[in-house]
Amino acid sequence: MAEKRDYYEVLGVDKGADDSQIKSAFRKKAKDCHPDLHPNDKQKEAQFKELNEAYAVLSDKESRAKYDQFGHAAFDPASGGGNPFSGAGGFGFGDFGDIFSSFFGGGFSSSTPRRNAPMAGDDIRCSMTITFEEAAFGTTKEILLNREENCSSCNGSGAKAGTGSVRCSNCNGSGKIRVQQNTFVGVVTTSRDCPNCRGTGQIIKETCPDCRGKGRLKKQVRLQVKVPAGADNGNMLNMSGQGEAGYRGGPRGNLYITINVKPHKLFTRKGYDLLLRQPITYTTAVLGGEIAVPTLSGEEKLTIPAGTQSGTTLCMRDRGVQRLNSNSKGDLLVTVIVDVPKKLSEEERTLLQRLAELQNGAVATKGKKNFFKK
Repeated sequence: MAEKRDYYEVLGVDKGADDSQIKSAFRKKAKDCHPDLHPNDKQKEAQFKELNEAYAVLSDKESRAKYDQFGHAAFDPASGGGNPFSGAGGFGFGDFGDIFSSFFGGGFSSSTPRRNAPMAGDDIRCSMTITFEEAAFGTTKEILLNREENCSSCNGSGAKAGTGSVRCSNCNGSGKIRVQQNTFVGVVTTSRDCPNCRGTGQIIKETCPDCRGKGRLKKQVRLQVKVPAGADNGNMLNMSGQGEAGYRGGPRGNLYITINVKPHKLFTRKGYDLLLRQPITYTTAVLGGEIAVPTLSGEEKLTIPAGTQSGTTLCMRDRGVQRLNSNSKGDLLVTVIVDVPKKLSEEERTLLQRLAELQNGAVATKGKKNFFKK
């Protein structure tokens, strides 16, 4: 018999995970390998059984304590261990139906076949690219989406119009067949989807020619997506009920859209603040003055104090990005960079040389005064 995997590894949680983390991990993985969603898939079925076994142990405090101390040997009869599914909590194989009844709205009871019950459609995940300004101010975009819809010809039944289905004789319409298996705890009876009707309990007489009996078709739909002001790169929009069509009258899944924001040629975003590097002239830095600064709403005036050093950051309040679900905005942080000209006219060169002579003379005079004072 193959060596068992660590139960924490099976669930994908750390050994210090609490009960809610264990339950959440179990629920997420169980949805992915549930036999109802993967009929006749032996690999998924084995994965599902392994997942159930791991959850049965780690969800019970006493069983988990034994497992943490002795590992799998704690439940190996050959090692003197007990049955992990019949500990102090009274957890047995039959309890799996109760778990999935609370998690997914149905269990394995033959009186309520899962395959005949309404089931929500799958979620859809996609991405959408917008401009920097669209993210800052909000926008409405139209997207094309390929998703499964119920076939209009058969209304999702899979049967040709005017025909119907008959009860499956193999499972007597239950959609399940009982299977006995020999395990280390004895003979265990489980239920599986009927292979004849694939768990539906019904056999279609004539299949729908449009969907070929599937009851569903891929269709392209147009959706209007509203992006709120203040959206940022990597944000996810949730459009409830816009995913794949449900099964047997079940609700639609959800649509999750990841936002990709194009970079801006001038601004860099930091939270709701905007960062801008703005060149200024040498004379403006020395004497001070007003300069025109670009903002998301157009150019505005910014006062530069006299003696401003290159690399100084000045703040323009409320000129940043609007905060999500709020009327307030971030700030525009302008870092001024003194622009040293590479080419000068004769007049500019003469004036700068005169300025240099004045500055050198002032330094020399100051040095002499200090010498005599000394």
